[in-house]
Formats: sequence, C-alpha cells, structure tokens
Amino acid sequence: MARMAEAKFAMPHVGHEEHLCYLENIRFIDANLEEYKKLVRDPKYVCRRCGRAAAKAENLCEPEAL
Repeated sequence: MARMAEAKFAMPHVGHEEHLCYLENIRFIDANLEEYKKLVRDPKYVCRRCGRAAAKAENLCEPEAL
C-alpha cells in the first residue's frame, strides 16, 4: 500500500505547479501575496498530505472537503 502512495505523489505530478506546496517552494508568495490570498481565502479543502487549506481542490495534492 505504501508503494501506491509513493507512486501517486511522484514529484512532480500532474497539476503540481498549481498546488500550494509547490507555490511555497518557489516562493510565489513573496512576489504575489494578493494572488496567494485568493487561493487560500474562504477554504473549502484541506490537503491530507501537507495540511494546507485552499478554496479549490485543484490547489492541493490530496484534497479533502472540510
């Protein structure tokens, strides 16, 4: 079972460039604070992988509805 989880989250995975964890790694927030706020404002999902919360599921690696 652990191998399936590893395969599912191989880096980078599809859509990862839109995920909050990726945006944090590239320091997106430093130059784009207002845009980042839009992604996290009024969160509807939490990432089961990193714990970040976002308004849209597409911005998380493993989203789960709040």
